[in-house]
Amino acid sequence: MTEVKVVVTDPVGLHARPATVAVSAASKCKGCKVAVSYNGRTVDMKSIMGVMSLGIPTQSEIVITCDGEGEQEAINNIVETLRSQKVIG
Repeated sequence: MTEVKVVVTDPVGLHARPATVAVSAASKCKGCKVAVSYNGRTVDMKSIMGVMSLGIPTQSEIVITCDGEGEQEAINNIVETLRSQKVIG
């Protein structure tokens, strides 16, 4: 299992468009399970409803976890995508 802690910098937090970007990036990871944790709750990062249900505001620290085949590459791709879209810092 590989995990990374990041800070959400998008002004609206991880809602609507930023959540869609996150779910899209996670969904490209076919060989592993991807989860996001915030405030003691963990959800499947491939689920838009799950991610939005966390209600993650801007400047919040989240933990992204990948478990399975190609997990390091998967987590690197997710972080790179979120950074390029200015969802995380």
